Amino acid sequence: QVQLDEAGGGLVQAGGSLILSCTASGHTFNYPMAWFRQVPGEDREIVAGISGLLDNTYYSESVKGRFTISRGSTRNIIFLQMKNLKPEDTGVYFCAASPRNGRTYIPKKEASDYDDWGQGTQVTVSS
Repeated sequence: QVQLDEAGGGLVQAGGSLILSCTASGHTFNYPMAWFRQVPGEDREIVAGISGLLDNTYYSESVKGRFTISRGSTRNIIFLQMKNLKPEDTGVYFCAASPRNGRTYIPKKEASDYDDWGQGTQVTVSS
C-alpha cells in the first residue's frame, strides 16, 4: 500500500493560481497517478492523470489548458499546477496512485483503477 500526502490547497479568488503536491511513500514510482476532485453529494471525478512510463497526461475537458499535472525528478512526487481558477473548480482534491497497473504508458481515468488515496485537500475559489 502506498501512502500519499497532499499539500497546497487553500482559498483563492477567481483567476488566481494554486499548486498542489502529492508525495508517495515506497521505493518504486513508475505507476499511474492522478488528481480527482469531489464536491458534496457527487462522486469523485478525475481532473488529471499521468502514466507510469513516459509521463503521458490526461485532462478533463473542464480543466484542459488551465491545469498541468507533472511528476518530480525523484518520481515520488506529483504536482497539479492550477491557473485561471474558476468557482466551479472548488472541491476536495484527492491524489491517487495505481501500483497494480504498474509500468504503463496510458494514464488511468477511472477512480476504480486506483487503490491508494490521499486524505484530500480543500480548494475553494471565490467569485
